[in-house]
Amino acid sequence: MPFVLALVVLAALLSATVTVGVYLQWMQRRPRPDLAHEIIQPERLGADALGETATLLQFSTDRCARCPGVHRTLAAVADTHEGVRHLDIDLTDRPDIAKHFHVMQTPTTLVLDSDGAIQTRFGGIPSRDVVELELARVTGASQSLPEPVERG
Repeated sequence: MPFVLALVVLAALLSATVTVGVYLQWMQRRPRPDLAHEIIQPERLGADALGETATLLQFSTDRCARCPGVHRTLAAVADTHEGVRHLDIDLTDRPDIAKHFHVMQTPTTLVLDSDGAIQTRFGGIPSRDVVELELARVTGASQSLPEPVERG
């Protein structure tokens, strides 16, 4: 009987661990509103300016394997929206910036509004669709839906 009980306890622990892992991964990919109320000055980041309507601020390191893919995605999103700029800040030699913005993982992406206020924070790899939706929310642009196809 103790062997069966040990198997049941082990199965319960394994199930709980997998459930917590799936939940944490799901939460990590969701956009989180940031209520820091800080206006980011581009000079502090080593940039000349922010975007006119919004800025996609990516924090990376030179050893981050996922950062180049996120860089390509964010750059492509910024290129398709007028007034949106993508900035990629390498934190390898800038621990002061990582500490200030509470960056615990790379990539981390912040969506800034036209004033430079942080509106949204993504930890990890955000999907292009979610970035587009957050950008539309921040800029006040409406997402255009495809026209319905008439059958008949």
